[in-house]
Amino acid sequence: MKKILSIALALCMVLAMAVPAMAETTKVKIGMVTDVGGVNDQSFNQTSWEGLKALAAEDPTFEVQYLESKTDADYQTNINNFIDEGYDLIICVGYMLADATREAAEDNPEQLFAIIDDASIDLPNVACLMFAQEQASYLVGLVAGSVTQSKVVGYVQGMVSDSMNLFGIGFITGVKEVCPDANVLLYNANSFGDSAGGATAAKNFITQGADVIYHAAGGTGAGVIEACNEEGIWAIGVDTDQSILAPDHVITSAMKRVDTASQDISKAVKDGTFTPGIHMYDLSNGGVDLAPTRTHIPEDVLAVVEAAKAAIIAGEKAVPTTVDACPDFTLAK
Repeated sequence: MKKILSIALALCMVLAMAVPAMAETTKVKIGMVTDVGGVNDQSFNQTSWEGLKALAAEDPTFEVQYLESKTDADYQTNINNFIDEGYDLIICVGYMLADATREAAEDNPEQLFAIIDDASIDLPNVACLMFAQEQASYLVGLVAGSVTQSKVVGYVQGMVSDSMNLFGIGFITGVKEVCPDANVLLYNANSFGDSAGGATAAKNFITQGADVIYHAAGGTGAGVIEACNEEGIWAIGVDTDQSILAPDHVITSAMKRVDTASQDISKAVKDGTFTPGIHMYDLSNGGVDLAPTRTHIPEDVLAVVEAAKAAIIAGEKAVPTTVDACPDFTLAK
């Protein structure tokens, strides 16, 4: 009898030790749904995914997966697939997914969601990951206005919306601050996945004298950068450091740390600290900035940029956020 009790006690001890070990290996499943730009857009879809992959590599308790949307008809289907598969958090990349996200969140109140670049969803299971993109765009506008020789610069926008307009508003404000008589050419591509259209728009700008072109157009912007590279003028990238696309002709990029935001909200789900509502990323918390590749920017221009950045962080300077405050932005009119 003593031997049986000893064996039973030993088994209990083994099981007691095994329970926490099993708990430690429980996976936190994070699913990401792209917009139509796709996961290889060299922009915010790709950056979001790379952030999740890095998180999973650092912490194996995270299991990450993405579903790519070829058209807007795929948004709801992809979201529902992740819901059916029991994912803990679904990250929807881009304001174009707002309607699909809202509908899914309302129908599945226990499912946690995060959406990037949309603040319109006020539900207890949705976190809105927002960025002060006007601040980063203002900084690259200072660069463009400082280095242009022709005093003609271009800006290609993926689509017109309140969120997307912030890129153009910030950019024009920066350009005009250092080059008041600059002519800023504007084009709405109405697509985040039309590289050929982006290239055509850039070439049209170049024929009008543009020697610096900024894009906020996702995959469409890859064509903008390609055209700038071919024509030997400066391009300005967006969302991630896009100098890799044309090392000799991307002078800088307006960084938006969607990778950090995706990691932050995923960690919050794991830690049980998920909070709905708006999570704002700006210059003060490193959520936006110039890209780290700055070898082509003259030192005096960098000094201007850094002074402006410090003034924004200190609350001494505010970048406009409305079309009315930036009359030269005409895409929304």
